[in-house]
This record gives sequence, C-alpha cells and structure tokens, in this order.
Amino acid sequence: MVNELIAKRVAELRTEIRRLDHLYYVEATSEVTDLQYDRLLEELKRLETEHPELASADSPTQRVGDAPVEHLVQVPHTVPMLSIDNTYSREELKAYFDRTEKLLGEPIQWVMEFKIDGVAASVRYEQGQLVTALTRGNGQVGDDITHNARTIRDLPLRLVGETPPSVLEVRGEVYMTNADLADLNLRQTEAGSEPFKNTRNVTAGTIRLLDPSIATERKLRFFCHGIGESEGLSAQDHIAFLDEVGKLGIPPTPQVQVLENSAEALKAVAVFEEEMPDLPFEVDGIVFKVNRFDQRERLGIRSKSPRWVIAYKFERYEAVTLLRSISVQVGKTGAITPVAHLQPVDIADTTVSRASLHNADEIERLDVREGDVVVVEKAGKIIPKVVRVEKHERKSELPPFRFPTHCPECSTELVRDDGGVYIRCPNPECPAQLRQRLIYFGSRPGMDIDGLGDELVELLVQRGIVSSYADLYRLTVNELADVHWLKQRKGKDGKMIDVQVGKKNAENLVAGVEASRSRGLARVLASISIRHVGPRVAQLITRQYPTLDQLQSASVEDLASIHEIGDAIAKSMHEFLHSDYGSKVFAELRAANVKLSEELPDLGDAPLAGKTLVVTGTLQHFNRDEIKALIEKLGGRASSSISKKTDYLVAGEKAGSKLTKAKSLGVNVLTEIEFKALIDS
Repeated sequence: MVNELIAKRVAELRTEIRRLDHLYYVEATSEVTDLQYDRLLEELKRLETEHPELASADSPTQRVGDAPVEHLVQVPHTVPMLSIDNTYSREELKAYFDRTEKLLGEPIQWVMEFKIDGVAASVRYEQGQLVTALTRGNGQVGDDITHNARTIRDLPLRLVGETPPSVLEVRGEVYMTNADLADLNLRQTEAGSEPFKNTRNVTAGTIRLLDPSIATERKLRFFCHGIGESEGLSAQDHIAFLDEVGKLGIPPTPQVQVLENSAEALKAVAVFEEEMPDLPFEVDGIVFKVNRFDQRERLGIRSKSPRWVIAYKFERYEAVTLLRSISVQVGKTGAITPVAHLQPVDIADTTVSRASLHNADEIERLDVREGDVVVVEKAGKIIPKVVRVEKHERKSELPPFRFPTHCPECSTELVRDDGGVYIRCPNPECPAQLRQRLIYFGSRPGMDIDGLGDELVELLVQRGIVSSYADLYRLTVNELADVHWLKQRKGKDGKMIDVQVGKKNAENLVAGVEASRSRGLARVLASISIRHVGPRVAQLITRQYPTLDQLQSASVEDLASIHEIGDAIAKSMHEFLHSDYGSKVFAELRAANVKLSEELPDLGDAPLAGKTLVVTGTLQHFNRDEIKALIEKLGGRASSSISKKTDYLVAGEKAGSKLTKAKSLGVNVLTEIEFKALIDS
C-alpha cells in the first residue's frame, strides 16, 4: 500500500502548484521565486516517478513530456463553432445595431470585448477534467490539438471547485504576448533560425505542431470568450458566464464593458479608437455581443454566423525602426509620460518619428532600451505605439532606461499614484504643467479661446507674461502685438526668421479671451485640469451645485451621491476645491470677472423640482436610463445611493438592500404606478 504520507504530499504539491500557476498566468502576480516554484515541481516529478501508481492525467507535471502525436485528427464539434460577421465601418456597425434591435423588438444590453488576434479554439471539460481541445476548422469539424492545449499554463487541466459542471465546453482564443514573442525570437536567432513575424503567425503554427514539448517552450496562453455545450452552468447572460468560468479557473477575456444600449456602444467605439488601452497582447478590433442568453436564442443564427454578435475591426499597420532615444513629458495633471523618439518610418501613408510608451511599467514590461530595434504599430485612428522589441537585433548590451525620480522641469520628487501605474510631479506650480494646462484651457474642449495656440503659450510662459489662468484675462493688445520670436522656416534652407504676433492677431486673441469670461462654471471646471473632471462630469456637478459657493460647501459624500460621479471623482473635485492651489485659482478667476455660476433652466412647477430620487429593482415600463433621464427632465436629481437627503425611492421588483435602507431612513418608497401618478399630477 502506498504510504499515506507520500500520497498526501503529492496532493498538497499538486494543489499548491495549480494555485501558483493561476496566480502567475491568470492574475499576473507571484508569491514565490522561480527557483522555489521549480523545486516544488521537481519534488512532485520525483514522487510521481518513484510511485507511478499515484500518476494522474491532471497533474501539473503532465503539461510537458507527452510523446509527439503522429498526425492531427479531425473531430466534430458538439456545437458548431461558427465564425462572426465583421465590419470596418462605424456606419455599418450602427446599421447592425439598429437592425438587431428592430428584429428583437426590445432594448438590448451589449457587451464589448477585445478581438484578440490569436487562434480560435474550443476546450472541453468532463467531470472537471480537460478531455479535448479543437481548432475551429470549418466550424463543423476541427483539428484535435489536445496535446498542445495541455501545455497552456493558464488553462487548467482540472477545474477549480468540488462540484464542477458535468460538461463544459468553452470557446476562446489561444494567443501569445508580445513580450514572449520577443524572448522567443531571441532564442530563435541564437539557435540560427529565422525570427517569427508576429504573435498570430507563431501561435497558429505552434498550436498545430505534433510535438507538445515545442508548444511548452513557446508559452501559449488562453482567454475564454464563449460557450459551446454545457451542463451545470447557472449563468443567464455573458457577464455572469465570464464570472462563473473565471471562478472555475479558466481565464475569461479581460476588461469586458457592459453597455446599456447601442448609443453607448457607438460612443465606446469612438473612445476606443482614440484611446486604445495599453495591452500586452495584440488585438485587431472589438467584438459586440448581446448580453442576455434568452435574447440570443430568439435572434438565432444565419447559415454561418450568429445574429447576436459582430466584430468591429480596424486596419493594423506595422513597421520596424530604430528607437533613438527616450524622453519624458510632463502633462497637465503632472503625469510623467515617456516618449520614444524613432528613426522616421512610413506607416499607413504617414511618417512616424515619435510613439508613446505610456508609463514606467510599460517600459519595464517591453524591456525597451535606447538603441533597440522596435516594432511600431498604428491601428485605425490610434496614435503610434511601440508593441515589441526585436531583442534578437540587440547586438550589444544596452543599458536599461532609468525612469527619472525627480521632475525634469522643476526638480520636485516624483510620486506614484496609490495603486496606479502613473508617476506624477505633485507640484501644481511646475512650469511644464502650467504650459500644458494653459494650452488645454484655451482649447476647444476648454474655454475655446481662439488664437491661443501651443507656440504662443510656450512663449508667454517662457517670458513670464503669463503664469496663471487669470493672467490671460489681463493681456492687452499692445502687450501682445509686440511679442516676437525666431522661428525656423519650412523648406530646404531652414532659415531662421523673425515672427511677430502683430496687432490684428493680438486683437483677435484678446477678443477670444474676453468672450470666454462668460462661458460659465461648468466650462471653467472642465478647463482647469482637475483630475477625472471633464465636460460631462462638470455639467452633472453644476446641475446640482450651480454656483462656486454652493459647490465649495458640498461634502465628498454630497458629490459622490450625484448620478455618474462616484467616490474617486468626488474626492478629486473636493480636494481641488479646498487645496491652496485650487482656492487660489478660483480667487484669481473671480477677481478677473470670470463667470463662476450656471444659469439653470427655470423649472417652475415641474413635479420633481428640487427632489432627489433613487431607482432600484427591475422596472416594467422604463429601462434604467429612460427613467433617470425623465427624472432630470422634470427637475429632479437621479442619484445612485440612498441617504437622508433622498426624497423618493422608486422600487421595482427585487429591490433588495436599497429598499431596506430607504425604509430604515424613512424615505418615501414609490412603486412604478405611484411614480407615474406623481409626475402626472
């Protein structure tokens, strides 16, 4: 009989190694060193070798060492693995949303997720054990890649939990990170082999190899984004499904957004195109899916694709060039942003000589150094970014980039955001921040001051003519007209020429500054670079607090109770209002006769004028956005949290904790029918 202590130790080792794998590959964290991990794995291998009767197909040791298969076998999918429609046009995307909503005949909640540029795969578990993995193939039949799927470290060989679903077939994407490709290409060239071009090509080739030991070395990964056959899941929508499979140990596709309607979805597309997040893997678009499974069933499928999903793709363009140097810029909120200065290269009909490196963590993740050969990508309207270092082109030892510890402009010691990735200069009087703030203040989203361009701001700050927002309102035509500077002329000779503002330009600028005095408090709040406060947030705040005095008297809790504001924005707004710097800014603007109030519409006898309402539970006659918009239209304030200041709680079915709290505070509770009676009275 096998020694019980040895069997217990084997079980302990397997549990611990699985836990460490999940931490490292799924949660991107680690509790042990590589050496400590290797020792645990070696101990498990030794015990299993000495006691073969303890062998188990789901042991972490079984991820490597399988014998190569003779050839790939084709296996039918239990549920067809269909492709999805795609579009490159925002107009076609809108038409799809309109068509789908019309076909269903009711509101649709959409989910948006990354379209990861990898290889589609279906992975099947039975009684919690990984039994089969297939490629998409033709949708009906796929290649059996189980031998290679078992090498994917973030894909569990056995599901987490005591009672896993009896059958679970997940669909997802096998992919490789840019950092792992850089390391792989370095090994390729050291071995005298050709480097791989991109992550998708190497993933597609690797997943179909016959020898799993090669797949082990290439560190493939997996994200789950869909479902095939299943027995035992409780999820009724996509978000709940991703949460459920995540708890079973399968990594769900990350950063999924829930969007209440197609209008929000289209706004999300615009934001994504302009502000694509920094990701360690390649994406070639975004995917929109109907969230609720019952709505998906009613929409059904076409011959080759479901009606409930579409991909919005963008063209990706890449080029390889030399990274000459790295510099850092100080932004209007003090964030220190590293910039890659490149040997100019043509990408998508534009010459690119600079690319963002985002933050210090991104530099470390890429291991990018001055003098490196890098891959630069431009996708859609997204600004160029460095996606990968061609480490195999690094012919000599290059020193790592040292991120500054002090502001390059004012020498103040830099600080990192609590729990964040950004490093900032905390000095609000920093000249670099001042320049960026003034540029934004005069921009169209700011106070819209015609003629206040980047170059002129630089000059006015440099010469000490302007050192605050209020200084702009003291500028005179005579003072500006005589301002001149040397500028390099465009063209072959590149001759330096003297440029002067001149009287006409000075008159236009002073007129633009004068016009901005009356823009109102919301525009001021959105223009003075308060963290997290843009035009939309400023409008929401000033609807509730239309004068500066009222706003300054509001507590953090008061601000956070405003619909769509939340704790982080409220804290940032309150801290700015009561900081020495913020108090000085508002005092100077007030002295400069800048309007610091808003003219709110006269609601007269509007039924909800001055009332604060909270909505909770499932409603029959309104969706959540409709009723909140109606409350604001009728003069009320739609809040997200219950407090003593709440006038009414509109409670639908399954109201939950908000209803309990409202009753304890003595807040008036209305049914939908009572709410309709109130607004019709």
